[in-house]
Amino acid sequence: MARRRPELRRPAPPPPHREVALRHRLTHALSAQPTNTTDRQDNTIDLHPTTALFPLLDEEELQSLADDIREHGLDNPVVLDTAGRILDGKNRLRACEIAGIEPTYTTYEGDDTGRYVLSANRQRRNVTKGQLAMITAKARSFSEHEQRSLGEQSVRSLSEQAGVSVGRIGQASMVLRHAPDLAEAVINGTMGLNEAYSVAQKNKAQAESSEAQLARLRSEDPQLADRVAEGELTIQGAWAERKARQEEDLRQRRVATGLLCEVLPALAQIRGSRTFAQYDPELAPPGRAVTREVIEHAATALAEIAAVWKDRDLP
Repeated sequence: MARRRPELRRPAPPPPHREVALRHRLTHALSAQPTNTTDRQDNTIDLHPTTALFPLLDEEELQSLADDIREHGLDNPVVLDTAGRILDGKNRLRACEIAGIEPTYTTYEGDDTGRYVLSANRQRRNVTKGQLAMITAKARSFSEHEQRSLGEQSVRSLSEQAGVSVGRIGQASMVLRHAPDLAEAVINGTMGLNEAYSVAQKNKAQAESSEAQLARLRSEDPQLADRVAEGELTIQGAWAERKARQEEDLRQRRVATGLLCEVLPALAQIRGSRTFAQYDPELAPPGRAVTREVIEHAATALAEIAAVWKDRDLP
C-alpha cells in the first residue's frame, strides 16, 4: 500500500503586520533557545516538542544558509502545525532573520505531527544516525508519557520514518532508561550513541546486580532490606552493616563459649567430691566469694543451660 503523503496546505497570505509579528515571536523563541534540553522545554513554546529536540545549526552553517537565502530566496517555507508551532524550518527562520528576508509559511494539517517532524528531518546533514536515533527514542518517550503512541506507529514504523534502524533506536531507548543524563550529549553530538550505550549497559548490569543483592538481603535480613528500600542505606552500606553484625556475633559467641567451657567442666569435676565441705570464706578472692545467693543463681543458670541444650538438641 502506498504511504500517505504528509498533508501540507499553503494558507492565504496573512496581513503583513501579522506575518511580521509571527516571525518576530518565533525567532525570539529560537534565539532564546538554550542548549540544555530541560531549559529548552521551558522556553520553546512555539516549537513542537519533537522539533525542539533537533540541534540548531552552528553559526557558520547558519550564516551560510542565510547567505544562500539572501541570494536565491527561501526555497522551502517554514512548516507550522495548526496551533502555530514550528514543525520544520526553525533554522530557515533564523537564517531569514539574519538575511533580512521575510519567510513564508505553510500549515501541516495531517493528524501525525510527530511522524512528519521525523520524516522531514531525516536527511539533515548536521545530524548523525546516532543523534537521529536518540531524538526518535525521546520523541517516542514523549508520546508514551502522554499515554498515546506516536501516530499509533510501532517501533519499526518509527525507524522507517526516521531513517534509522530498529537496533539503533533500541540502543537509544536503553540510554534513556539506564543513562538518561547522557541523552542530551548524544543529541548535541558531544558523545556518540555507542559510547552512551556502553555506559547504559554497565548501569543496567549494576542495577540488576543490586536488585539481586537486595533480594538476597531481604531473605537474610528483612529489616536491613527495608532500610535500603526506604533510602536510609545503600545496598553496599547494608551489606557492610550486616558483615559487621556477623563479626560481632561471632566475637560474642567465642567469648561465651570460652566462659562456659571454663566454668562448667570444672563444676562438673567437683560433683560428688569433698570440695564443697572444704570451702573457707576467709580464703575466697575479693569479690568472688561463694554465697547462698550465688549458688541459687548458679543453679538457675544450670537449669537455663540445660533447657537451651535441649532446644538446640546439643549433646
